[in-house]
Amino acid sequence: MSGAPLAERFRPRTLDEFVGQQHIVGKGRLLRRAILTDSLQSSIFWGPPGVGKTTLASIIANTTNAAFVKLNAVTSGVKELREVLDEAERDLRLYGRPTYLLLDECHRWSKTQSDALLPALESGTVRFIGSTTENPMISMTGAIVSRCRLFRFDPLGRGDILARLKLALSDTERGLGNYNAEADEDALEHIVTVSNGDLRTALNALELAVRTTEPENGAIRITREIAAESIQRKATKLDDQLSYDMLSAFCKSLRGGDSDAALAWFARLTYAGYDPRIICRRMIVHASEDVGLANPTALSQAVAAAQALELIGMPEARIPIAQAIIFICESPKSNSASAAVEAAFADAENSIDEPVPVHLRDDHFKGADRLGAGKGYKYPHDYPGHEVEQEYMPSALRGHRYYEPGELGVEASIKRRHDERKK
Repeated sequence: MSGAPLAERFRPRTLDEFVGQQHIVGKGRLLRRAILTDSLQSSIFWGPPGVGKTTLASIIANTTNAAFVKLNAVTSGVKELREVLDEAERDLRLYGRPTYLLLDECHRWSKTQSDALLPALESGTVRFIGSTTENPMISMTGAIVSRCRLFRFDPLGRGDILARLKLALSDTERGLGNYNAEADEDALEHIVTVSNGDLRTALNALELAVRTTEPENGAIRITREIAAESIQRKATKLDDQLSYDMLSAFCKSLRGGDSDAALAWFARLTYAGYDPRIICRRMIVHASEDVGLANPTALSQAVAAAQALELIGMPEARIPIAQAIIFICESPKSNSASAAVEAAFADAENSIDEPVPVHLRDDHFKGADRLGAGKGYKYPHDYPGHEVEQEYMPSALRGHRYYEPGELGVEASIKRRHDERKK
């Protein structure tokens, strides 16, 4: 193991060494009890990278009396799986020894590969442990997920990572203790911050800093500047589920009028490499859905931000995008347009399609008068105020009302005029 990265050498070997995830492996928790009693059944460990999924599986391998086999979904196919299942069946039949099957990146398996595992799960031939960074309820077949317990792993806390870094500096067996290295507190804090809850990233950054720093007076000192060079850029994780969650938070911040929160989510998404065109598309929708006629200019701002993105690109376009975000957040809100069109579409789906009333039919063709098309239509501009009372609704929907004006912003004046016309 001397040539392996620090994160691999320094991997916890027992539950007592394991850091974080106290909500599932803390004292008295179900998963801890199942591991200690060697009674863990098929499970899926789900969470971001570097939070202990594979480490916990290794701890299970070290503490159980069962056989333990590890496969990777990227490199293993049905052939390798069948070999494992045949061996597991022999061990169970001849020696009564169960087999744990750890499958890294289990969301990468196809339906065919997953179906090949199902009979073994149902018969208890193997105890399956899947490890994935993706939401298994979305990325995996339902038949596999329904036969497993789901354990969600959270990003590690600052205290957990900091304590592990300090221990690695002093550990002479598997850590960096033989280098006679010390790190400034702000250097360790910087590594913790930029690692973003990923212990693997933090440990490997610390090892790089120690191994590449020349000793002075027989000792290696890691400053914040050295730490910054070793880890460079914050490790940002953005899988499909997290991107949907963050985009949802951004949209709800727009709707709630919190410009600071909306800017924070916009910045996080953009920093993580999310496509800003998607963000602009959502802004255009919300400018009508949540601001609407209370401030019609919001739609113009959102469209202009999307056009600015196409014309000048990032990172400059983040300024007009931010302007549109703030404008939408700080505008008075109205969902009257959204509610009106939803109600209209519901009636379009559920009502009878009757002929268009005669007076509303097109009369711009030869012979329209002989068909009576347009007969009885009153031209509004021929009447005082350019308005005249007549029925415009489809026959089956007479009396239906969709648009109910709000009372904020520009829509307050629209409401007054709307109410007068109704009277």
